[in-house]
Amino acid sequence: MAQKPSIPKGTRDFNPEQVAKRHYIINTIKGHFERFGFQPIETPSFENSDTLMGKYGEEGDRLIFKILNSGDYLSKVDDALYASKDSTKITSNISEKALRYDLTVPFARYVVQHQNDIEFPFKRYQIQPVWRADRPQKGRFREFYQCDADVVGSASLFQEVEFIQLYDAVFTDLKLEGVTIKINNRKILSGIAEVIGASDKLIDFTVALDKLDKIGEEKVKEEMLSKGISQSGIEKLQPLFSLTGDFASQIESLKEILDASEEGKKGIEELEFINNAISELALQTATLQLDVTLARGLNYYTGAIFEVAAPENVKMGSIGGGGRYDDLTGIFGMKDVSGVGISFGLDRIYLVLEELHLFPETISKTVEVLFINFGDAEALFCLKAIKTLRGKGINAELYPDAAKMKKQMNHANKRQIPFVVLVGDKEMQGNSFTLKNMETGEQETLSLEALIARVQ
Repeated sequence: MAQKPSIPKGTRDFNPEQVAKRHYIINTIKGHFERFGFQPIETPSFENSDTLMGKYGEEGDRLIFKILNSGDYLSKVDDALYASKDSTKITSNISEKALRYDLTVPFARYVVQHQNDIEFPFKRYQIQPVWRADRPQKGRFREFYQCDADVVGSASLFQEVEFIQLYDAVFTDLKLEGVTIKINNRKILSGIAEVIGASDKLIDFTVALDKLDKIGEEKVKEEMLSKGISQSGIEKLQPLFSLTGDFASQIESLKEILDASEEGKKGIEELEFINNAISELALQTATLQLDVTLARGLNYYTGAIFEVAAPENVKMGSIGGGGRYDDLTGIFGMKDVSGVGISFGLDRIYLVLEELHLFPETISKTVEVLFINFGDAEALFCLKAIKTLRGKGINAELYPDAAKMKKQMNHANKRQIPFVVLVGDKEMQGNSFTLKNMETGEQETLSLEALIARVQ
């Protein structure tokens, strides 16, 4: 018996309806990327291993899919190394390439490699799959798409303002109202750590602070104490735990907390600039919210940090995120190139739209008209008409076989094709077409021009 086929864990097949829905999201995002002046680039599915390795930390390196060298890849491994069973050392001998882990490092490589051909500031977008050797679980896959937009070569805060507008424009177009765009600033977090005497424990401090909504104030304080943050330092944080009100009032509270930190003051200035600009420009359906517990990407973000939350009535993690980085290309020797970027979470956005029934009903109806096949002569007559319909931008096809009428009609119903055309001897003689509306059951005999007008 033949083995039942399967796909690797953490990967997925997509049926026609799912692909149509994914394309709807991607095309919406892509349209706004281009409207905002971003240019598309694409990079290879795999990169040289040394491009990727060492850029994501120890955990990230373990999740990179390595590609075996072609040919007799073990021939370069000497017997002693092979006998040692040291997989890390052996891998460098048998694998020189790896599947890309994200789109950010390949983008940094692209900018450095093509810097003489790029006009800075460079606004790029990229929508491509990435691969991670992660443990598959609900909502986490080994192959998934990233939808990124970045600007490199400008330190202007108007770029952050535009990214907030971009998020708002995309989610408004997707009819996903009530989205919250959360913003923080790395300088704010660094300033708070400085004020409480924990600059050397920034990561420990922010990891604990990030749990405020989940475990509450007392548990956060306990975790900070366990990480070596002093009681007196934690007491200075008290105003932070009761930070409430709108963006402007939270900023005023932060000014008091960060009065002794120059770095913190810079962060406040940047957030004020962004908030004032957005207040002037006004968002359509999204809300901008200051969240001082937001601490994603501290290994590389140096300024603004973004995270997008779905509407409150949907239980879902972030559906987008990003931030400002001052030296992304420095990993490849091109220093002091500031940039800022955001990403859209395609899979999570899909799940949110599905849960809220926000996909257009007609999204998966790829064919609008099916011509019934009564035989070779009729089929050829139909194909001439189909050619004309396609030229007018109407999706039309001929059922390939002269099967029983019931079978062909069932085919149209199962594929949710709204119109069927029947052509027999009578229609051929009169150069006409009988059009049937599959929803109402109504039939009418029309000229080709009238048929086109009816289905357009």
